[in-house]
Amino acid sequence: MTAIKILKYVVFDILRSKFIITYIALLFASTFGLIYLGNDVNKAVISLLNIVIILVPLVCIIFSTVHVYNSGKFMEMLLALPVMRSSIFWAEYLGLSVSLSIGFLIGVGIPLEAYGAGITGLYLLITGVFLTFIFTALAFLSSVINKDKAKGIGLSLMFWFYLSIIFDGLVLLIYMFFNDYPLEKLMLVFTALNPVDLARIMIMMKLDISALMGYTGATFQNFFGGMTGTLFSVFFLLVWTAVPTLFALRVFNRKNF
Repeated sequence: MTAIKILKYVVFDILRSKFIITYIALLFASTFGLIYLGNDVNKAVISLLNIVIILVPLVCIIFSTVHVYNSGKFMEMLLALPVMRSSIFWAEYLGLSVSLSIGFLIGVGIPLEAYGAGITGLYLLITGVFLTFIFTALAFLSSVINKDKAKGIGLSLMFWFYLSIIFDGLVLLIYMFFNDYPLEKLMLVFTALNPVDLARIMIMMKLDISALMGYTGATFQNFFGGMTGTLFSVFFLLVWTAVPTLFALRVFNRKNF
């Protein structure tokens, strides 16, 4: 029951913050603007995909990292009470993830629902929520590893920069240098190693725009088209959510505040 009370406090505290209100407003205005200017919901989803896989992870990982450091005194106070460390961790992590997910769903979901985005809009929302939980977990991992706030934020930015930008460049280089070899299975492995690529593929498969999916996405579609590909993506997105979260929990349980 104590963990639930902490969770409720964290959620309501974040939802009342100026940051989350601004976050919702920006997503809401961007989504409505793209739909209105394009006069096509599917085209708007393609444009929104760039926001979901680049901007949303960046906002989530930076805000979550800063929040964890700013909540240090609060967590120290809770640790002085008869409350399990794991309960504090899960309350803070889920509070952040749920709050940011609610903000994302309101800012993007309402406009898409109003214009009838259909299945593509639903998949966009699902991937956005997945990325919110994943990058919040990476933010917690960065924060519990580093006592210094600047180092923690720096590591978080490195996570985002690698997964959002550098990774695809490395895959492209590998494909260019070794394109004479059968790389299909290797490309699938690389795809599973990046949640941003997985999120992109889930949307592009539903839009049936293989030319925009890149090398890893096109290979993925050729091998695992339809429901198999979706289940593959969802499974590894769940893995990406669980692994950094459990690592962060392990470090948190051993951390000296």
